[in-house]
Amino acid sequence: MARYVPIFAAALAVISPLSGAHAQSETRPAPAEPGLLSPDRETLTGDWGGARSDLREAGISVRADYVSEAFAAVDGGLRRGTGYTQQLRAGVDVDLDRTIGWSGALFHLTLNDRRGIGVSSDIVGNRLPIQEAAGGNFTKLTEFSVEQNLDGGRLNLRAGYFAMGNDLGGMAIGCNLVNAAFCAHPLAFSGDTGWYNYPNARWGAAVRYRLRPDLTLRAGAFQVNPRLNDEHNAFRPFAGGSTGVLVPIEVEYDPGMGKDSRVLPGHYKLGFYYDSSTAARQGRPGSVTGRYGAYILADQMVVRGSGGRGLSVFGQFAANPRASAPITRWIAAGLIKTGTFASRDADTIALGVIQARVNPRLRELHEAPSAMPDGFVSLPGGETAIELSYGLQLRRWLSIRPDVQYILDPGAFAFRRTRNALAFGSQVKVQF
Repeated sequence: MARYVPIFAAALAVISPLSGAHAQSETRPAPAEPGLLSPDRETLTGDWGGARSDLREAGISVRADYVSEAFAAVDGGLRRGTGYTQQLRAGVDVDLDRTIGWSGALFHLTLNDRRGIGVSSDIVGNRLPIQEAAGGNFTKLTEFSVEQNLDGGRLNLRAGYFAMGNDLGGMAIGCNLVNAAFCAHPLAFSGDTGWYNYPNARWGAAVRYRLRPDLTLRAGAFQVNPRLNDEHNAFRPFAGGSTGVLVPIEVEYDPGMGKDSRVLPGHYKLGFYYDSSTAARQGRPGSVTGRYGAYILADQMVVRGSGGRGLSVFGQFAANPRASAPITRWIAAGLIKTGTFASRDADTIALGVIQARVNPRLRELHEAPSAMPDGFVSLPGGETAIELSYGLQLRRWLSIRPDVQYILDPGAFAFRRTRNALAFGSQVKVQF
C-alpha cells in the first residue's frame, strides 16, 4: 500500500480545491454527506463536498476501486507459502450529450495497476488462478473507447481500445467467488485463442442489439496482438504485433426481464468465436490457421425471498478443438445464496466447482518421455478447483470475502503430478 500513498495524496490534492470551489460558489450550506459508516454512503470518499455531484450533473462520472487478495497455501502444491495481490483501478465516464451535445454517446477511460505475488503462479503451480487480481503487475491503459446508444437504447455500438470481455462471454454472478476461473469469464477463451479479458485491452468494435426485453444479440471484431500484454507496451496501444482478428457472436436470453414478468430472473448465453491467427498445432508438428471455440453460460434464480434474498445456480461449458487448444473442455457449476443470517440481506454464500481438461494430444506428448522403463506413466487429464466463499457486505462501498479453495491435480497443465493443494484467504473490495 505504500506505493499508493502518493496516488491518494494527489487525489486528495485535486479533490480539496474542487470541494473548496464548490463551497465558495454556494450561497447556502451544502447538505451534510452521510457519515463514513452510514449505510447510505455509496463510496468511501463520499461526494467530495458536493463536487462529485456537480461533475456528474455536468456529465462526468469519476470512479475508482481497490481489490486486495491475501491467501496462504497450507498443503500440497509445489510448496507452502503466502501471497498477496492488489489491484487499483480508476477511470472516468463522460456523457458526451451533456458535455458536447453528442446525443446518446459516452466516453470511457480506465487505468489499472496490479501488484503482488500470485499464489497459483509462484507457490501452488496450478493453472486456475486462486486470486482473481493476480497477474500483469504494472500500471496500464485498460480502456479508451466511445459508446453510442441508438433506437432508444436498443442498439449499442462501442469502438476503441478495450477488453472484449467487457461486452461478451461474461458471467457476473461468478464474481461471488474469488478464483479467476469463476470471475468473470471461462479461461478457456483466453487460454485457447486471442480472446482478451480485463485488464487486457485491444482495438476493436462491438455491437449489442436488444431484439426484445429478454433477448439480446452481441457481436464484434477485435485485434489479436499478444505483445500488448507486455509491460513495455502498457501505454503503447498502437504497438505492432497483430496476428489476426477475433470475431465473436453471442445471443443472450434473460427470463424475468419483461415488464411485469413473474418469472424468476436468469441469464442464458450461447456463443461462438473465431480467431484468424496462425498458431502452433497442439501436440503435432506444424501450424494451424484459425482457432475457434463455443460456449454455453447460464445462471438462474431458483428461490426468491424478500429483501433481495434468493438462491441461484450457475453452469458453464466451453469446447475447443484439439488441433489448436491447450484447454479442450471447460465445465463449471455452482450456487449462490444471497441473504444469509438475520439482517444480512446482502451477504452471500457461494460454492463452485470447475474443471479444465488438458488437450489429450499434449498429455500424450508429455507422457511418452515420462514413461518408466517398466511401465507407462499417466499424467492428470485436467485440473479441478473447488471453492467455498462467504461475502460479507459491510457497507455499500466495502465488502470482505473469506474464502477456501481446494485444487485437484494442480500440476496438470505443467504435465506433472503434484499433490492436491489447499488454500485459505480473503478478498477485500473498496469503492472510492
